Amino acid sequence: MAPKDRKILAPLTFAVVGALALLGYASQAETSSAQRHADSRPGMPGAQVREQDQPQTARAADGTAYTPLRTQQNARVGALFEKDDSGDHFCTASVVTSPGRNMLVTAAHCAFDSDGTPRGDLVFAPAYRAGAKPAGLWKVRKVVADDRWTKNGNPDVDVAFLILDNNDGKRIQDILGGNTLGIRRGFHNKVKVTGYPNNRDTPISCRNRTTRFSNTQMRIHCTNFAGGTSGSPWVVDGTANAPADTVVGVLGGYERGGDEDDVSYASYFDKDIADLYQQAKTQD
Repeated sequence: MAPKDRKILAPLTFAVVGALALLGYASQAETSSAQRHADSRPGMPGAQVREQDQPQTARAADGTAYTPLRTQQNARVGALFEKDDSGDHFCTASVVTSPGRNMLVTAAHCAFDSDGTPRGDLVFAPAYRAGAKPAGLWKVRKVVADDRWTKNGNPDVDVAFLILDNNDGKRIQDILGGNTLGIRRGFHNKVKVTGYPNNRDTPISCRNRTTRFSNTQMRIHCTNFAGGTSGSPWVVDGTANAPADTVVGVLGGYERGGDEDDVSYASYFDKDIADLYQQAKTQD
């Protein structure tokens, strides 16, 4: 997965109170029945599909991509750009809860240049669709990743936490909420994956069950997760081991997420990722 290039922070134009209505999110949970990797995968063409979503009771082994509705949970996921949004989005990130309330999680390979230098010009557009940025553009202030990734590209720690600047005096979690980080939640969870293929200006989602690829990697079958979906959060629908809105992985890891559009990977969130998260919280 190889990131690419794109207006300086656009101030938020809505108050925190009533933000969901102004952003046009669906007022209820995803109900109607349905329909990755910065980078070099061919991807899904700009399909003419209406917005839809699968119910949480959808068949567990489905794995078919669809265009998600505008909901609060989906709005926590956004596209990563360089400098501003005038270029191409190249990766995906999502809001994760933190004491400072300004943190994202993504794949480490999305946040570093080929020489291991943190990218200093990243911006995040949550809920981005067809050029619209209902929650503005957020500048990344700090990139936190494991030294084993920055020095050796270790796929088992292909995870990075991004610390954002405030935007017009506001913190992103105060506006959109955030997903909880799930550590050691097991290799077999039913999850929803949402990301931004770099040949589309709208996100795609997919629900399926994760499997164990190795002791340090998870795998999932989800169609059409092509270039640009690296960093996509794997969010648990809700189980005894992981409550709803728990992110248990981000698309990346093995082969930077895999070389097939329909099969993706993620580094397992273990103690190493927990320690990295603790490190990031001290800088949030």
